[in-house]
Amino acid sequence: MFSTKLSTRSCEGHTVVTLRGQLDLCDAVAVAAALGAVAVREPGIIVDLAGLEFIDSSGIAALVRGRRQAREAGGDLILAAPQQAVTRVLAVIRLADAFSVHATVEEAAEEAGRFRRRAVPSPRPRGERWPRALTWSRARAPRSAQQSQVTQSHRGGFGCQ
Repeated sequence: MFSTKLSTRSCEGHTVVTLRGQLDLCDAVAVAAALGAVAVREPGIIVDLAGLEFIDSSGIAALVRGRRQAREAGGDLILAAPQQAVTRVLAVIRLADAFSVHATVEEAAEEAGRFRRRAVPSPRPRGERWPRALTWSRARAPRSAQQSQVTQSHRGGFGCQ
């Protein structure tokens, strides 16, 4: 039995996924799969939580998985209009700051538009190199003598002879 109703619509160049009912273990896998399918088509996802009355840890995991898939596709997943119970769960598991949470879908769409404009880098003029801070180096930092000493002291076990 499904207790979550999911619908999608387009809003200002983003896909709005509306969740209603209760998002728990029974529906988390289906919601995660639906968010993944949306991320493939349109990586800018706004999840409207105004109609979501309850969410548990598996529901939060579905949102986290959807956000990861959206980011891998070059977008993001933004939460909009969560009810107090949903906000409380996000705060308890300390994910309220990890997600971008907005009071309305319209505010989320506006923020997503700003994010999209910031995320598109300006083209690099021909012949110029990227700044050193933006290039990756394979060189490893040398181990300090103290780190080596601590590592070797623990190789024999933790005092069990």
